[in-house]
Amino acid sequence: MSPEDVTLTPWYKQFWPWFMIGLLASSIMFSLTYLAFSIRYFDGSVGQDYYKDGLAINAQLEKQRHAKALGLSAELRMDSVSGDITVRLDGNFNGTGGYPENLDLALRFPTDNDLDQELTLQHIRNGHYVTHLEKPLHYRWYVQLQPVPGKDAAWRLNGVAQFPSTEAIHLTPGL
Repeated sequence: MSPEDVTLTPWYKQFWPWFMIGLLASSIMFSLTYLAFSIRYFDGSVGQDYYKDGLAINAQLEKQRHAKALGLSAELRMDSVSGDITVRLDGNFNGTGGYPENLDLALRFPTDNDLDQELTLQHIRNGHYVTHLEKPLHYRWYVQLQPVPGKDAAWRLNGVAQFPSTEAIHLTPGL
């Protein structure tokens, strides 16, 4: 066989160049797909000030200890039809000036900060509070209850709720 007898096929008719181009193209396609998903479905589960929140954990624990010392507990009910939220607060408020006029109710969604809600409950009578929710809640939520203003509250109650629910959600000091 002489070199004149060998016929070379053009590059675009050979297997290996297309194999290498296919690997490169699939890599770019998967990268762009994952980039689009990460931008579209950003979960936001880590807050921007997580370091400050970590440093403030002792203050939060002190609020829970104070709530336990006062013997506080609360029962939260939500009417899924009307959106009314009622809270019955129990505990020893003797010597503390009685029941607070307003309570701050924080509803935290576990995986999406954009769904978090802050509500203010108005005192009706004898430890009963009420507020209204614009649209019904679904799935699992973390619930925090404390006097207004939220940052300077002396105590805090915590709980976990599964909505919609006809049962009462019990909030405790969490210790």
